[in-house]
Amino acid sequence: VQFADFWMGDQLCSLVYTLSNLYMFVCIYVKNFQNDWQQCGSPSKHWPVAFALAALPFLIRLIQSIKRYADSGLFTHLINGGKYSAGIVYYFFYYLWRHQETHYDPLFTPWLIFTFLYSVYAACWDLLMDWSLLKPRTKHFLLRDDLGYSSHVYSYYFAIITNCLIRFAWVFYIPEEGPSMLIRTFIVGLLEMLRRVQWNFYRLENEHLGNMDQYRVTREVPLPYTFDHRHHVDDDEDSEPHSPGNKS
Repeated sequence: VQFADFWMGDQLCSLVYTLSNLYMFVCIYVKNFQNDWQQCGSPSKHWPVAFALAALPFLIRLIQSIKRYADSGLFTHLINGGKYSAGIVYYFFYYLWRHQETHYDPLFTPWLIFTFLYSVYAACWDLLMDWSLLKPRTKHFLLRDDLGYSSHVYSYYFAIITNCLIRFAWVFYIPEEGPSMLIRTFIVGLLEMLRRVQWNFYRLENEHLGNMDQYRVTREVPLPYTFDHRHHVDDDEDSEPHSPGNKS
């Protein structure tokens, strides 16, 4: 599994709102945009279709993580796979809760618990692994020594705060009063896509710095020995042949 493969999988994980609404769009089209189009939403008996579309990116990333563990043997990939497993469980309880059409029903509690766990899991992975931030005793407080955007250090702190806040944007679903769920899901989906755009900058930066540390991206690879140029020149002068006219 190459970097481009799981990077694209992460992009799809932020397009859950779009993917899950593909079924709703087809359903509304089949009904010729009649007044009963709301039956195509979560209360519909076909809600598992929307859930399957929403969980598909997480399933892809889970399989990729297992494959990377099988290839490398690094347990870190299984921990990463656990994050996507938690995401699948989160969306399962979300659609199951929305299907009941009652706000504070018994399914609200498990949805809230798994959503909170997934958000903490994902936010920590973003900062510690994907961005390699929050390192102690570094030149830049709570960041790291090497920064690709060193002239805009403040942007890292802004990204840390906004990334964590948007990871918990699901709190918009909790109040019973307020905008409809259609509007709330649109806002949360839009915020997640904006978060992913920001995430991409620091994820690619971290990947580039990691490649440089391992000499995957460099013009010159350091030799395992030193080269004394002056000594080499002296050897060349000593080895010059004497001309026939020279007297010994």
